[in-house]
Amino acid sequence: MPYVFYDTETTGTNTAFDQILQFAAIRTDDEMNELDCFHVRCRLLPYVVPSPGALLATGVTPAMLTDPYLPSHYEAMRQIQAKLRDWTPAVFIGWNSILFDEHFLRQAFFQTLQPLYLTTTGGNARSDAMRVAQAVQIYAPGCLEVPVGEEGRPSFRLDAMAPANGHPHEQAHEALADVRATLFLARRTRSRAPEVWEGMQGMTRKHDVKNFLSNHLMVSSSGFHRFGTYSRLVAFCGANPEDDAQLAVFDLSFDPEHFVDLSEIELFRVMKQQKTPIRKIRSSTLPILMPAEAAPEKARGGGYSENEWRRRAEVIRKRAGFRARVAQALKSGLRMKVPSPHVEERIYDLVPRLEDHEMMAEFHRVDWSERPALVGRIRDPRIRECARRLIHAERPEVLSGAERGQLDRWAAERVSTEDPEAPWMTVPEAIREVERLRADPRGSQMRILAEIEKFLRGYSL
Repeated sequence: MPYVFYDTETTGTNTAFDQILQFAAIRTDDEMNELDCFHVRCRLLPYVVPSPGALLATGVTPAMLTDPYLPSHYEAMRQIQAKLRDWTPAVFIGWNSILFDEHFLRQAFFQTLQPLYLTTTGGNARSDAMRVAQAVQIYAPGCLEVPVGEEGRPSFRLDAMAPANGHPHEQAHEALADVRATLFLARRTRSRAPEVWEGMQGMTRKHDVKNFLSNHLMVSSSGFHRFGTYSRLVAFCGANPEDDAQLAVFDLSFDPEHFVDLSEIELFRVMKQQKTPIRKIRSSTLPILMPAEAAPEKARGGGYSENEWRRRAEVIRKRAGFRARVAQALKSGLRMKVPSPHVEERIYDLVPRLEDHEMMAEFHRVDWSERPALVGRIRDPRIRECARRLIHAERPEVLSGAERGQLDRWAAERVSTEDPEAPWMTVPEAIREVERLRADPRGSQMRILAEIEKFLRGYSL
């Protein structure tokens, strides 16, 4: 299947409240030969305050944020959606994209009334070159050069990994340059560790992950935490019936006989423990799973024989009632989630109704003057609020005086609030960040920081 390598540059790292400023993508064939390229920048949304640190990292200047020759956020997201649809089906892949760029992309589509799940529907799948590189470090060490970070741990930052493996990455944090660095590392990974590459490509769809776990008595599950890598032999033990991406595996270093007869409530409590034998896996986040025979030696700690590992796994497989109770315990945890008061954080709360999907499609077809009336026909309050904000950002003159005034006040309060509970960047906090950056003796960009501060103080509050 073809690949689409992509990257975003953003106003900050908060995937719910920051925004995309730059998007780039390269489409390749299944041998990673480049076929097409796409790149777009856009202007800043009126209710988003950029992080000064992010601007320094990406080289985006205040003048670029308001450049009238650049498309608006809405116009750029429409271009991105159209191009990516034209390139499907494909495997969408970036560097740390599943936990970062993908959320920004979905949030942008959500806020511009476009289908969220472009990269996982219509025959598409998604991978993550950084996750694959981490899997290589565990299952084929030495195939990639992994630099050591400041704290003495492996650093998988793209701007460190690319040069360490022979790719001059002089324009780090420029979207198209980051895409080319990701493509280079993906090619190197596949050529040097083909078995790991293929194994991880088998995890690019949720149902494939579940099938892999279900079809193996036990598997090796690996990852990274603050102390380094971990690997465990695990057995599949349940799936959330209300969230098809949430699965559970049992850590076979624990004896399942002590747990298989517990009630649903007891299992829920066990899963809350720090050292729990029941581990949650998100099948949508490219988990690092390999056959048990490929497991690193550390996965078989405890001195158990192969027969004992298999016995424990068989206990899990034979106890259908245990797996059913684990599934219910997973569901109970999902229902305990408290809804956020912020529309951006409710993006995944529910799937829009069919009639709202139709309204969203119509929204893009009709003239701007007709869109305010259409908003009232949208039933989902999340989508209705995004539509109001979108019109206010793009064509405020088509709103009634009362609604425009209400949204003007909302935007001003959003960027100027001193509320410490506000989860987004505000002008006061951004100015404080400028002061911290100036105090850093490593900082040498005083002129740019002065421009950023002037820009921040010029917000209409």
